[in-house]
Amino acid sequence: MAKYNNKKTLVDGIWFDSKKEAARYQELVLLQKAKVIRDLKTQQVFDLVPSVILGGRKRPPVRYKADFTYFDDTKGGAFVVEDTKGFRTEGYKLKRHMMKAVHNIEVLET
Repeated sequence: MAKYNNKKTLVDGIWFDSKKEAARYQELVLLQKAKVIRDLKTQQVFDLVPSVILGGRKRPPVRYKADFTYFDDTKGGAFVVEDTKGFRTEGYKLKRHMMKAVHNIEVLET
C-alpha cells in the first residue's frame, strides 16, 4: 500500500508515482506535440543545499526532484517547474520554499 493511497502507473515506459501524475504527463505530451510547450523533462533534480559534515559524518546534499520541467511558449518561453500534488508534505513545503529562495523558481502545483 502506498503512503498516500497513490498507485504507481506506467506510461510510455516511464513509472509515475500516481495516476494523477501520469495523466498530467499525458496532457503535457499533447501540449508539446501542439508546440505550446517544449523541452519537456521528467524528474529533473535541483540542488538546494550542498553536502556538509555534521558531527563528524558527511551528510548528503538536499535536493528537490521536480515532476516536470518545460518551457511554456504561451508565456514567452518561461521555464516552468511543475509538481503534481495530491498531498503537501512538510518536506515538500520546505523544498518549495527553498526553490524560490535558492533558484528564484516558483513551483507550479497541479
